[in-house]
Amino acid sequence: MASQLIAAQLRSSRSPRFETILPSGFASKTIADEIISTRPDVALISGVLQDSSFAGYSVLRTIQPLNLATRPILLLEDCEHDLVVDAFRSGARGVFSRAESSERLSKCIYTVHKGQIWASAREMEYILKELVATRPLRIIDAHGYSLLSKREEEVVALVADGLTNRQISEQLKLSEHTVKNYLFKVFEKLGISTRVELVLYALSQNHRSDPAIAPVRIPQPTRRQSATLPLVAGRIGT
Repeated sequence: MASQLIAAQLRSSRSPRFETILPSGFASKTIADEIISTRPDVALISGVLQDSSFAGYSVLRTIQPLNLATRPILLLEDCEHDLVVDAFRSGARGVFSRAESSERLSKCIYTVHKGQIWASAREMEYILKELVATRPLRIIDAHGYSLLSKREEEVVALVADGLTNRQISEQLKLSEHTVKNYLFKVFEKLGISTRVELVLYALSQNHRSDPAIAPVRIPQPTRRQSATLPLVAGRIGT
């Protein structure tokens, strides 16, 4: 019933417009299988499913290593610290509280569809604090090869530690202009545009296979312009 109501609200949205698709069942395996087979652009997944109160995380972890073009959003009853951090660790590109309005949900879906991260200021603070405690990041492609140079990785690690461009330049003995150039190249390689997106993207794609290095897997870019969302799903019109 809740999914049907959300779907109806999204279909009635005027800008943007959504084409919605509901899954055939509400168990985590069913939803994961349908996401894999239909390859939607955006998937709005409830944290609470038929299996358990945390089955939505199981869906995220099932599809995460497949590097689908689908951008998942986790719908939560309460955006507590651990729930938010685990959502991004599991591959979510956004978290959304059920207490928020349908208008905000439409904006959330559209924002994530455009390739951005959706999180409130409080949720970003959770993630940034968590990132301070993580190991240095090594960003790799689907074949395990590093996308960034050694110096770019050093800059990313210092950004993750919360350093400003000036502090980074002092620590690496580079000019601020050079640091900005490194960041520009990193943003271009990862398809992002801000420092916050860099931190959130790194955390959301984090796979810890080595105790000394936390690798981040980068999916291949997609040219798709529509958004389909199972539980609930939809296509964004112009």
